[in-house]
Amino acid sequence: MENFLEFEKSLMQVARRIDELKSVAGSDDLPEKDIPGEIKRLETKQAKLTRLLYRELSPWQKVQVARHGQRPQVMDYINSFMTDFVPLSGDRNFADDHALVGGLARLDGEPIAVLGIQKGRSTSERVKNNFGMVRPEGYRKAQRIMNMANKFKLPLITFVDTPGAYPGVGAEARGQSEAIAKSIETMLSIDVPIITVITGEGGSGGALAIAVADKVLMLEYSVYSVISPEGCASILWKEANKDTIPTAAEALNMTAQDLERLGIIDGIIKEPVGGAHRDPEVATKRVHKEIQAQLKELIAKNGKKSKSRRQKFLALTRG
Repeated sequence: MENFLEFEKSLMQVARRIDELKSVAGSDDLPEKDIPGEIKRLETKQAKLTRLLYRELSPWQKVQVARHGQRPQVMDYINSFMTDFVPLSGDRNFADDHALVGGLARLDGEPIAVLGIQKGRSTSERVKNNFGMVRPEGYRKAQRIMNMANKFKLPLITFVDTPGAYPGVGAEARGQSEAIAKSIETMLSIDVPIITVITGEGGSGGALAIAVADKVLMLEYSVYSVISPEGCASILWKEANKDTIPTAAEALNMTAQDLERLGIIDGIIKEPVGGAHRDPEVATKRVHKEIQAQLKELIAKNGKKSKSRRQKFLALTRG
């Protein structure tokens, strides 16, 4: 049974009926009935319901899709269309942060550097990766890889999926804000093509630290904002509940469609019907294709990338 979201109850009911029929198909105890035909009819109904449901998702529903535990994560993308991946560990100062994955790889045979935030799927993996909340040592590891990419003239591809940087006492004591600021400055300064794909959540400075790119792309149902809807609701209305959270999600203009309209991002990558988690293979192929196209365009410009990148982000701060 799929991991259905709160607003997908109608889909869950159909899926349960399909599973029930599949479990008894071929049984000699059943009366004469066209079970394969009924299963096919229900699968058609499920596909239609999914299309209709996802055609008009609210911002809060898109947040839920962006957080789905089965969405492809950075290692899924690396394993899908990159080769010869060599992970790099540690910040050479304090520790290694498992939430921040990075290293060298090949994309279509050409060498690149790659960074991404991995939330994890199982409980143990999520705990190990701190639920995708990067600590200062993670951002300092990212800076190592950014500078290495610049030294060897390697294009940099980053994948973002985080609720935000880790706000714990230890992280603050080790210079969380300085690490984020330094990562942003490094991305503004290096002179290689940079492409960022926001694959799930893009939470505040924790996301921006590896998302200052020449091209910022978002998956169709991903979100990107200065604060989570829950955090926003808690600040504005002193309470995060079923009424205030959806209102906050709408007010934040955090969906890919909102951000493209506002000129914050450079493009949207269409997801399979029902979200990337329903067909990860198709989703990763589409991401690969878009990265190929954007990288080809950036390489063709041939130079002065850091200057144009800085101007691009300064223009956003001026409104």
